[in-house]
Amino acid sequence: MNKKNPDQKSEMSSSSSSPKKQTLFISSLIILWYTSNIGVLLLNKFLLSNYGFKFPIFLTMCHMSACAILSYVSIVFLKLVPLQYLKSRTQFMKVATLSIVFCASVVGGNVSLRYLPVSFNQAVGATTPFFTALFAYLMTFKREAWVTYCALVPVVTGVVIASGGEPGFHWFGFIMCISATAARAFKSVLQGILLSSEGEKLNSMNLMLYMSPIAVIALLPVTIVMEPDVMSVTLSLGRQHKYMWILLLLNSVMAYSANLLNFLVTKHTSALTLQVLGNAKGAVAVVISILLFRNPVTVMGIGGYSITVLGVVAYGETKRRFR
Repeated sequence: MNKKNPDQKSEMSSSSSSPKKQTLFISSLIILWYTSNIGVLLLNKFLLSNYGFKFPIFLTMCHMSACAILSYVSIVFLKLVPLQYLKSRTQFMKVATLSIVFCASVVGGNVSLRYLPVSFNQAVGATTPFFTALFAYLMTFKREAWVTYCALVPVVTGVVIASGGEPGFHWFGFIMCISATAARAFKSVLQGILLSSEGEKLNSMNLMLYMSPIAVIALLPVTIVMEPDVMSVTLSLGRQHKYMWILLLLNSVMAYSANLLNFLVTKHTSALTLQVLGNAKGAVAVVISILLFRNPVTVMGIGGYSITVLGVVAYGETKRRFR
């Protein structure tokens, strides 16, 4: 009988444990990504709607401040990714434009959470592929296969049905949510156009590093004009509720970690995997929000959201097959 060399045994055991470690690492990333994304969404709703902190613009500015500071620490000190530099004033203007659009999407989403339940907010947010396809066609004349456009019909139809069956429907909240969804899609298409050349491409971590300070500067005067009593009310809430500052800090850190983990999950899996996980994340967020906030739901609303999610899945699959 041939006896195996101890070195060979150790090599075999290490090679077999390596895939397990990789699987465990990716699974941990996905769980953390889900936790941060759903956590920041639910905390936003809690602060803006249930806690008396009715300042969505200031909350967005807190998020952007955390993203600016933590992006700098992650890239410059922790060196999670190489630092990329802006090479021209033109490139800076492109990044600034993206930052303003991104701000609009985040502010719109936060404002909508004051008036709409998280479940309906997620249903409307699921229509992002529809707006992405629309802006891609209008701005770049990029056409998809007709089957791909057909898959978008249930995406929109589902939201129309969900709107009719939503007990907590609010027109202003709905308009802000639709606007935020459209702005998010517009930003992704605009990013593809503005930073398309190889010399100007930035990974999402570096893009966040440059976008965040611009967003803070843009949001500061808007906050002063539209939410002038934010500091006095925030200080008053801080005296009444001892966990106020912890919640605000945790919420801001989670907003950054959602972006960081989004980048890491994409890096270690694929954009398609992220899209599939994102669809499932929306459904998980809906279930958790209903359990936490006890907002009433109807069979019609659940049916509409289900149709939208199935439409998004079909859109992603047809886009992959007919690329």
